[in-house]
Amino acid sequence: MTTLTDDILTQLEGQGIELPSWAFGNSGTRFRVFGTPGTPRDPYEKIADAAQVNRYTALAPSVALHIPWDKVDSYDDLRAHAENLGVKLGTVNSNTFQDEDYKFGALTHHDASIRQKAIDHHFECIDIMHATGSRDLKIWLAEGSNYPGQNDMRARQDRLNDSLQQIYARLGDEQRLVLEYKFFEPSFYHTDVPDWGTSYAQVASLGEKAMVCLDTGHHAPGTNIEFIVMQLLRLGKLGSFDFNSRFYADDDLIVGAADPFQLFRILFEVIRGGGLNNPDVAFMLDQCHNIEDKIPGQMRSVLNVQEMTARALLVDRDALDAAQAANDVLAANAVFMDAFYTDVRPALAAWRESRGLPADPMAAYAASGYQQKIADERVGGTQAGWGA
Repeated sequence: MTTLTDDILTQLEGQGIELPSWAFGNSGTRFRVFGTPGTPRDPYEKIADAAQVNRYTALAPSVALHIPWDKVDSYDDLRAHAENLGVKLGTVNSNTFQDEDYKFGALTHHDASIRQKAIDHHFECIDIMHATGSRDLKIWLAEGSNYPGQNDMRARQDRLNDSLQQIYARLGDEQRLVLEYKFFEPSFYHTDVPDWGTSYAQVASLGEKAMVCLDTGHHAPGTNIEFIVMQLLRLGKLGSFDFNSRFYADDDLIVGAADPFQLFRILFEVIRGGGLNNPDVAFMLDQCHNIEDKIPGQMRSVLNVQEMTARALLVDRDALDAAQAANDVLAANAVFMDAFYTDVRPALAAWRESRGLPADPMAAYAASGYQQKIADERVGGTQAGWGA
């Protein structure tokens, strides 16, 4: 059995991966959203489900909120509810993609009144952050155009920067703005923030409290995502990850499901660049579970990240440095492949047991009866889902 050193186990013990509240609601394809028994009906039930993931894995200490999907009357009560369940409230995500006024843009819209409405929404999110104790405001914009000539692309960049400047100025001293990017959809000719370079250009002009959010599914096929991770860490601008997996586009599947070697390579660069257990780099999930149960889906996701982190920590850096310096291509690649192919699962199971956690969190959760309990109890009301 592979032995994980005390140093590796110490680094793994410090790992935390934030869960998205929306992962526990109903989701689906653009053709249909599917309902399942036991789906949460409000943010309190979402957080209760997220706490189950942390209970069995000790990997998910915080839950991200999405506004207005997770609006409540009292954020103090929501915060206390989370803390009583052993988790805390994390990143606050804004939403400017589901209002009729934002059909042609929000922070980039040519109409100043609509831009102000979108800016005011972010001001509200910052107020919520004060109440929840959240540090990060995450912004993803579904803005752009579908046809050549439809919009002045440069003017939209100028308006975006002006809007972001106003939002940035409202942040508290300990708060940050993280700007996500996505190379297409729902805008198919041009997208206002399509890549890491555009996001970097925008946040670099704002100041030290503005960072880039990298979603692992938001790139063209064949993109070397680990290169982007390296570069943003090198520049000190990688604020957060949204981990997921995709086969074709932005599929938001369980991280590591499509290409576990890619996840390994990304995590190696995270470690190489000083991003592991770095408070300035937030590990997060951004996934939806269309056909599988939500809680086990999130559990499998954080365990996949933990496993690939352990493998990446096994890379023999001295041997790798020597092979690279000697231009020994095959030896260098072999160092990588040896670590990737190492089965760390038995060692992780034994380590979990030593910490009072179940060796197999998935099996322990399945045996707990919680899934059946919420299916029996959560009858009536409106299930949470996209837009709720």
